[in-house]
Order: sequence, then structure tokens, then C-alpha cells
Amino acid sequence: MSEAYRYDVEILHLLVSPAHAYFGRAREGAADVPTHDAEKAQFVAGKGIAGDRFFGKAAHMDAAATLFAVEGLEAIAAELGTPPLNPLLTRRNVIIRGAELAPLLGHEFVLESGGDTVRLKAGRPAHPCAWMDSMLAPGAHKAMRGRGGVRCRVVSDGVLHRGPAVLVSPVPLDPSRAGEASVLRPSRLP
Repeated sequence: MSEAYRYDVEILHLLVSPAHAYFGRAREGAADVPTHDAEKAQFVAGKGIAGDRFFGKAAHMDAAATLFAVEGLEAIAAELGTPPLNPLLTRRNVIIRGAELAPLLGHEFVLESGGDTVRLKAGRPAHPCAWMDSMLAPGAHKAMRGRGGVRCRVVSDGVLHRGPAVLVSPVPLDPSRAGEASVLRPSRLP
């Protein structure tokens, strides 16, 4: 990264789940699968998060890890008039506080935590699925559009830890916009 912008963030949750809870389950309902809110998670370049349902799956290499701003979920709860919503039910892997995510699309960025570093590339928006209405609250699917996070390719091996972290971005971010819905499009790279 030629110019880097550093943002203090907090990694609130690291979701690692070996099986799908929602995908392909329209008739059966959500699956009761083991989900770990890990203290730390191992990221493997080109494969994803060790132990996760997308790890090593060729079709998911560019979307093996999902980054999500909890401020979006807080805004959704406020809009819908619900109590706080459980961020783990979104099934996003890395739930953070303190960074706007939309400008990262199309760019590599770094998360530093617990003395370790992981490089990711935000490739596409993480669109919500219809399950959000039944798992979070009625209306959550629509309210989550434009703030469902970003799907990322894992570019370097490393470990992320829950707790204080730093997001190093090649583009400026506005942390005050972390909860806002936005039209998420990959940045045009030169």
C-alpha cells in the first residue's frame, strides 16, 4: 500500500462454523450447526478461515471471509424498533466496530490484532439473505441491504484475535458512516 490510513477498531466476534446454517435449507428451516465465537481464528492465504464452512472451497475463494460492521446491525435494530440483535445470527465471520467498509471494495487491506497481521482483499458486497427476516427480525432482510459487509479473499496467512485491532486501509474511511447503508460497488482500480 503506497499510502495507508490506520483506524483503531475492535474485533467483537470471530465466527467459525464448519457447516451451513441457512444455505439450501428453505424448507427445513435453519440448521442447528456448531458455531464458534472464537477468541482467535487462523486465516490461510487462498483458502479462508481454518475450520470454517468455506475453507478451501474453490467456488468461495474470493469470498472466504466476511467482514461486517456491527454499527450496521445497531442501525437496523433502531430502524425496526427491536431490542439489540445478535450479530452471530448474521453468519458473518469477522464482526468489527469502528470502520466504514464500503470503500474497501476492490482493495487489499490489513487487520492487525494481538500482534498478528492478516491481509484481505474486499471483492464484493455481502448481500443479506431472506433468512435475516426470520433469524434477526421481520424487515431485517431489506434493512440489511447495503450494510451486510464485504466478502474477502484471504491474501496472507495469519491469526486474528478478538479485542482491540487496527485496520490499515489504502483508501480513507469514515468511521462515523459504519452503520449507514450504501451502494456497495468495487472501487475502480487504475
